[in-house]
Amino acid sequence: MQLGIAHAVFIGVDVGTQGVRVMALSENGNLLASHSYTFSMANDSKIRIEQSANLWWKCVLESLINVANELAKKDKLKHVVAVSVTSTSGTILPVDRNYQAIHHALMYSDPRSEKEAAICKDISKNEDLPPFNSSYGLPKVLWFINNFPEKTESIYKWCHASDFIIGKLSGIWGVTDYTNSLKTGYNLANDEWPDFISTKLNLPSSWFPTVVRPGTILGRLSSETAALTGLLPDIKVVAGLTDGCASQIAAGSLGPGQWNTTIGTTMVIKGVTKQRIIDPYGRLYNHKHPRGYWMPGGASNTGADWVSKDFAEDDLILLNGMAGKIIPSNLLSYPLQQQGERFPFVSERARGFDPPKADKFHLFTSRMEGVSFIERLSYEMIEDLSGEKIKEIYTAGGASKSDVWLSIRSNVLKKPIYKMKHVEGAVGAALTAAAETYFSDIEEAGSNMLIQEKIVEPGSLTDKYDELYHLFKKSLQSKGYLTN
Repeated sequence: MQLGIAHAVFIGVDVGTQGVRVMALSENGNLLASHSYTFSMANDSKIRIEQSANLWWKCVLESLINVANELAKKDKLKHVVAVSVTSTSGTILPVDRNYQAIHHALMYSDPRSEKEAAICKDISKNEDLPPFNSSYGLPKVLWFINNFPEKTESIYKWCHASDFIIGKLSGIWGVTDYTNSLKTGYNLANDEWPDFISTKLNLPSSWFPTVVRPGTILGRLSSETAALTGLLPDIKVVAGLTDGCASQIAAGSLGPGQWNTTIGTTMVIKGVTKQRIIDPYGRLYNHKHPRGYWMPGGASNTGADWVSKDFAEDDLILLNGMAGKIIPSNLLSYPLQQQGERFPFVSERARGFDPPKADKFHLFTSRMEGVSFIERLSYEMIEDLSGEKIKEIYTAGGASKSDVWLSIRSNVLKKPIYKMKHVEGAVGAALTAAAETYFSDIEEAGSNMLIQEKIVEPGSLTDKYDELYHLFKKSLQSKGYLTN
């Protein structure tokens, strides 16, 4: 803890696909102010492919003004110590020598660089990098120069989304962090931009930013930004991180052995290990932790998308209430809603299945159980590959709102599940802002600023769920899905 400061406030900025959120937290995790701005997604389908970085900045300014006003009313404005930023991984944009965007940001969800991704994947096949796909930043750079050669001469730097906002906040440009650099081709194991980027892709090395760890103090709020927002100019600006890593931190996964499962449309599992996980099947890739640990993670094609797809017209409170009376269902379901699985196993042949002739309540229950079995399979695979134990499991995402589902998961996993009060990406950014400006590191920041909302313990159903899990696993094996 920094000496001489009795009270401290930290601001996290999250620039997401659908809008901007700014949150201010105290040194003990109390939410002091928050403001968000939602983009009009319904009126512009192209916004998922390209977005205006200047619109981001306009929305960030508006939200910072509102947060500053709220802090001033509470006499907390003078206590703001630092600010940091999180945004979408793989989103990237070019800027000129005046740091003005020369094209809209190419969003992570922009699929147009599929051909370039294949080129990057082939060229880097002998490099220690995750396989490139169209959601990665480097293929988007290549796609841009192929499609807009007339703009190439104007490019001075490529920025990730959070880099751009940090540049606008501080006037410091050409710097990014470990987590954002990964999908632009940075080799985290060797801590360098690989030679193939310039020698084989013919992209100037000067285009790519200096890479620092998340939480590095870059500078202070510019006088211009301070004047526009009402914030004080001595506020430190701290290197940020991607939205997935920020959400992982906000959920509580901060140190070795701590993992988080986010069940939304898909199931995403991310955690912290002492050693990098080498996965021959590419199910996991590794971010680098601010303290030098590793942050491996993977995403399943299975999640909770089936809830909105098949139960949109139903009363979820009633369904959960009935599920609480049914568990365990003694039925097997694998609620995969598409063809193919990528995590915790890779199978292009994989198809979902449900128990035959199950009524609505049993179907709903068995699907919650099926996702929980996939979660357990994931953690068993992670322990096997890493040689490190899963010590604690945290949770986030829409599925965490269901106490019944949390109970099922805890019994299936045979571990307590922890849920934090605030799990937004902006909270992870605020913790990152606090990690080295007030606390000694990100783990100390989390232990002081994260507020536990609930803990769900395993109960009397662990043995029965153990039997069902092994039947589920055998079913996947018999269908030829689970072969590795």
